[in-house]
Amino acid sequence: MIPQRLTLKNFLSYRSTTLDFRGLHVACVCGPNGAGKSSLLEAIAWAVWGHSRVATEDDVVHLGEAEAQVDFVFQHQQQTYRVIRTRRRNQASALEFQVQTEGGFRALTQRGIRATQALIQQHLKLDYETFVNSAYLRQGKADAFMLKRPSERKQILADLLKLGQYDALAERAKEQARDAKAQVKLLESNQIDLEAQLQHRSAIAAEYRTLELKLAETQDQQDADQVQLKTLQQQHRQRQDCQQQQALCQQQVDHLENTIARLQQTLSAVCTQQRELAATVARADAIAAGCQHWQHLQTEEAAYNQRFHTYRQTQSRRVELASQLQAQHQDLQSQIQQATLGLQLLDQQLQDTDVMLAKTEEIQAALTQLRHAQAKLSRYDKLQLTVMPLIQRRGELQSQIDRTQTQLSARLEALKQSEVHLQTQQAQQPQLQQAVLEITDAVKYLEERRDYQEKVRERGLERRSLMERLQANQRTYELQLIQLDQKIQLISEPNALCPVCDRPLDEQHWELVLKRHQSERSSTQDQIWVIREQLATAEKEIQVLRQEYRTLEDDLEKYGAVLERRGHLQARIRSTEDTQAQLSRLESEKAQLERCLEEKRYASDLHDELHWLDQQLAELDYDDRDHALVRGQVDRLRWADVKVKDLQQAQRRREALLAQRPEQVAQLDQFEEKIDAIAQSSLQQKIQRLDRHLSDLDYHFEQHQQLRQALAQAQQWQARQQALNQANQQLPQVNQQRQTLEAQLHTHQAERTVLTQQLTQLQQQLVQRPDCQSAIATLEAQLTQRQTQREYDLAQQGRLQQQLAELDRRQQQFDQQQQALEEARQRSRVYGELAYAFGRNGIQALMIENVLPQLEAETNQILSRLSANQLHVQFLTQRTGRRKAKVIDTLDILIADARGTRPYETYSGGEAFRVNFAIRLALARLLAQRSGTALQLLIIDEGFGTQDREGCDRLIAAINAIATDFACILTVTHVPHFREAFQTRIDVIKSPDGSQIQVSL
Repeated sequence: MIPQRLTLKNFLSYRSTTLDFRGLHVACVCGPNGAGKSSLLEAIAWAVWGHSRVATEDDVVHLGEAEAQVDFVFQHQQQTYRVIRTRRRNQASALEFQVQTEGGFRALTQRGIRATQALIQQHLKLDYETFVNSAYLRQGKADAFMLKRPSERKQILADLLKLGQYDALAERAKEQARDAKAQVKLLESNQIDLEAQLQHRSAIAAEYRTLELKLAETQDQQDADQVQLKTLQQQHRQRQDCQQQQALCQQQVDHLENTIARLQQTLSAVCTQQRELAATVARADAIAAGCQHWQHLQTEEAAYNQRFHTYRQTQSRRVELASQLQAQHQDLQSQIQQATLGLQLLDQQLQDTDVMLAKTEEIQAALTQLRHAQAKLSRYDKLQLTVMPLIQRRGELQSQIDRTQTQLSARLEALKQSEVHLQTQQAQQPQLQQAVLEITDAVKYLEERRDYQEKVRERGLERRSLMERLQANQRTYELQLIQLDQKIQLISEPNALCPVCDRPLDEQHWELVLKRHQSERSSTQDQIWVIREQLATAEKEIQVLRQEYRTLEDDLEKYGAVLERRGHLQARIRSTEDTQAQLSRLESEKAQLERCLEEKRYASDLHDELHWLDQQLAELDYDDRDHALVRGQVDRLRWADVKVKDLQQAQRRREALLAQRPEQVAQLDQFEEKIDAIAQSSLQQKIQRLDRHLSDLDYHFEQHQQLRQALAQAQQWQARQQALNQANQQLPQVNQQRQTLEAQLHTHQAERTVLTQQLTQLQQQLVQRPDCQSAIATLEAQLTQRQTQREYDLAQQGRLQQQLAELDRRQQQFDQQQQALEEARQRSRVYGELAYAFGRNGIQALMIENVLPQLEAETNQILSRLSANQLHVQFLTQRTGRRKAKVIDTLDILIADARGTRPYETYSGGEAFRVNFAIRLALARLLAQRSGTALQLLIIDEGFGTQDREGCDRLIAAINAIATDFACILTVTHVPHFREAFQTRIDVIKSPDGSQIQVSL
């Protein structure tokens, strides 16, 4: 936490002040006792944590004010935060928490002060107790760490070293251990259930074997019936085969008839194709003449294509050469244009330099005036160096005088407002007294109602206790009634025995016993009815009391507000008791201030110094307006210095331009000569030769197109030639196909005759085979019924087999859970050991033991510088208890000097402070060096008064030695020697307007 700005308003001894910490590294807060040095630092702790040294929260408010506010801006972990805490008298506090963003401060405040305070501590990772035991050495509390009990010291070190995370780990380990124990209990319970289920496995296995024998017998019967069924089914299949052969023969006959019809159609089509091919072969001579004419046209078209390709290549070459010739011409034209523009630019620049050189006389005159004005300005500047400190001091004196006058006027105005306020309060005193009387009566009435409410509550408790007793008696009588009914029922049975002595009863004794029991039953029933009536009455009374209690509770809801109102009124009456005395004091102070302001009897030394300064300024006769006029004249003529340089540069520029112009003219003439030479170049001659070659080719595009059209028309003779060739090839094949079709048609007709004869024979065989389908159905019904019973038995067998499999799975589950049980027990032991390891006596104690040697070394290093190597500190983490065999964990601090080891209480105040200071300083330095809690702020409040001059020098050297470990170190003292040892001081001054601060760098 690095402080940046602290703003106080009516906090303790301060009214309104702001302290900017930026730029402060090691600073001394100094001032007389009671000036408010510690209050300035208490404001930081109060703003961040809400703790201060005052007894009650209202005591932080400045006397006579209604509200106190502290605005604290600090930096933590590269982030800037702002805390604003406000306290109004007799009211609750307010707390705001903000973080700085690019758009300003953004609110982080939560709902409620507790939630906001928790968020602040979460960001800082530092609570108030840890802060005051490490980074803040409070006034009179330097020995706070030493006076703590050993366990409390270890807790402070644990909090500073962030060992709380190990507490969280220990808690998590405990939770895991508890979960493992719960899992062990659950697994043990499951194991008991599984063992009970596995005991039924032998009975289920016996039932399974019986069912297997029954299924075997059923299977034998089924096999015999299956043999008989197969015989009948074979006979039935033979009949069906005969029927299928008959259907197949019929299908074959139908297929042959369709095939014969199709062959006849195909034969007709082949005959037609044969006639068409013979006609194509007859036109062979005409087709040969047309093909010869088409080949002649193709030869002519190839010759024209060759001439066309030569013509196109020659034409492309001519275009390419013409483009090159045109590019050379354009390049020379561009160069001529650039040379012309360059020549025109030279002429224009020569004209510009001539214009500049024409102003030479004017610039020389202005330069002379400039030198004269600069000399005069130099004289005024020297005079100003003498006058300005006097003017500045005069302004400071006038500001101090005006400030003093303003303060007196503000004080006078405040006195007037206070006088009006007190007069108003005094005028309101009768009304306040009357209101107090009224509110006292109201309080008395409400207290009476509260006493009555207590009586109603006691009566309700009595009624409730009575109902509980009646209900207990009712349950007792109902139990007796049930027992009597049972006895009467036993007596009513024939040959009943005596319920007391278990002997047979004759008729006379039976009637006597029965009447006695019936009489007891009637009496018990009457008692139950009486109790029920009493319960109903008590319930009604409780309902009435409950309603009356609610009414009284509603009336007493405003009891707290009435008491608060009475306290507020009584406080206001007490505050107005000494109003008259305050008015007298205010009138006297007001009259004195009015006379002081009218006669200007304030700051007399400042007025004298101001008069002396006015005389000195009059003697120097310095006028800032003349100084400004001379400075303006110099500024107006300063252009002459620039123009002189421009004249020299223009002269050099003109000479260079005149030297460049002949070269530009010669270059332009060369470009024009090159353009004239282009007409006789080799490219032009090549183009002329290509033009003559194109004329010799004698290629005409129209004739070429006509030849292509004639060739396209003669293309049909090629297709006719191809058709003739195909006809010559296909005609023998078609003749052969016709002969083949005629032979196939004859063969299929013969097959149809044979199949018709086979169909007649199959019809005769089918008549000779009887139909056995009914016998097969009867036998299949028996098999089905027996199969149904067998399937039921198989289902039962499957169920039993599934149960056996489930039991086997349960056995496997039992084995797995047994292993899991062992693992859970092992995990429970492991997490139990981890909980102990992460606990206070495990890793945390080990880390404290590891950090204590470093803390001890840092403490002794600082203490050696403070005591000239006379004192030495040792930290002990264990000591022997009353029983020597028992070792106790502790954090004892032993102090040794030249005379040996002594208790802390036997050392003098100065020595004890050095020890406390060294331990606290070493603790803060150690925490600043660790990467955990970064304590970048160190506050040392008083305690130096017990040290002599040599001790103070050693304390200062120790503070400077650790300065590099902290971003800000604040020391508070009233010792003058200690104050002068620091370059940066924050002086706290007590004034009538409250404490004031002044920073000296």
